[in-house]
Amino acid sequence: MHWLVSGVIALIIGLLAGGVAGYLFRQQRFQTELGNLEAMRRRLLEEAEKQARDIVLNAKDEALKTRTEVETELDVRTQQLRREEDRLQKRREQLDTRQERVDRREQQLNKRQSSLDRRANELQEIEAQRREELQKVANLTEEQARELLLERVAEETRQDMARVIREEELRARDEADTRARDIITTAIQRLASEQVAELTTKSLEIPNDDLKGRIIGRGGRNIRVFEQKAGVDVIVDDTPELITISSFNPIRREVAARAMHYLVADGRIHPARIEKVLDKAEKEVEQVMREKAEQAVYDAEVPSLHTEIMKLLGRLYFRTSYGQNQLGHAVEVAKLSSLLAAEVGGNPDVARLGGLLHDIGKAVDFEVEGTHATIGAELARRYGVPKTVINCIESHHHEAEQQSLESVLVEAADAISSSRPGARRESLEHYIKRIRGLEEIARSFNGVEESYAIQAGREIRIIVRPGEVDDLESLRLSREVARKIEETMEYPGQIKVTVIRETRSVEYAK
Repeated sequence: MHWLVSGVIALIIGLLAGGVAGYLFRQQRFQTELGNLEAMRRRLLEEAEKQARDIVLNAKDEALKTRTEVETELDVRTQQLRREEDRLQKRREQLDTRQERVDRREQQLNKRQSSLDRRANELQEIEAQRREELQKVANLTEEQARELLLERVAEETRQDMARVIREEELRARDEADTRARDIITTAIQRLASEQVAELTTKSLEIPNDDLKGRIIGRGGRNIRVFEQKAGVDVIVDDTPELITISSFNPIRREVAARAMHYLVADGRIHPARIEKVLDKAEKEVEQVMREKAEQAVYDAEVPSLHTEIMKLLGRLYFRTSYGQNQLGHAVEVAKLSSLLAAEVGGNPDVARLGGLLHDIGKAVDFEVEGTHATIGAELARRYGVPKTVINCIESHHHEAEQQSLESVLVEAADAISSSRPGARRESLEHYIKRIRGLEEIARSFNGVEESYAIQAGREIRIIVRPGEVDDLESLRLSREVARKIEETMEYPGQIKVTVIRETRSVEYAK
């Protein structure tokens, strides 16, 4: 029993020692965790304080930045206000200066009005004195004196009016010439185009005169077949090594010239060969016309056109007027019209297309009756060309009323392209006929003593009898002569009409 009790006691003592040891271990662990928590608390506090300091610093930086931006904006607005204030101050000074000028102008007008009133009073007094003198000297009634005075005043007024009209007309003409010259010069300077002048007949060189016999053939068979198939005249004369092909139709003339060139180069000339070569030459000419039409449309910067219009444009490549190639002329007029429209505020696209197609009627005017302007307008209307462009075509020679600015510009561009130096040739016979026509038109008016066409027909000078034609009548005469020239004659460019009235006063000392 004793040992049992001792064991129990020892167990109890062990349990108590273990409990105490566990308590002490837990107490130590609690203290350790408490220390860790305290360290974490201190670390969190330090981080919170650091973040707070960062937030305060950032807030200060933002506040400083905002303040700087506000101050900068205030400075900008202050400068703007100062500039606006300076501008207003200058405006006030300008208004003050203008007001002073207006006041001075008003004073001058008042003085002038006073002078005019005095002048009117003087005129009234002079008129009264003249009326009294007329009645006393001429024994005229007041009614007769009034009529005589009115006649004299009317004569003086007429002379003054003629002088004023002449001065205003010269001033307006100078201003219009200056403005037109600037516009036209600008347009021409911006245009760079080539112009090709061609003859209306085709002359072909042949290696030797023996080929002339082959061309003619036995009994004229070859030349007769060639002329019938080609629709041209072949002139074989005594000119050495040269034959000439003539036809009113430029397309036929070109086809015949090419075919004759091939026949001469090949040496085989007989009816069957002639027909074959003519077919080949015709296809070549058609190909050339297509290519030239496409190139012209590209050069003129015009959008795609109807196929038939393109064919007509190609035919213009073989058409000339006074030696000027009509397709090149059409492209030049298109470019000039577009440039002029851009200068004066017109529609460049309408002017460009109208300029390109303005002479389209010349492609068939030798086959269809009528003027080329009316023929061209009808063709354009048939193939869906816009109405504004049609008006440009039919009115460029005043055969229809011009309905738009572009129509006027196309006419001006046509005149520029046709009348510039070297653009066209003119035969001596036609030149002499035009010179005589100008002088005859001028002499057909009453009061004309003599007329002279000068400057190669670019100017007509008219000498009038001063006793029959006064200054005012001279102005009217120049306009009427110019109008009659426009209505009855055809000429490139423009013709200047100058009326000269010379007054001579002769007296003899005895």
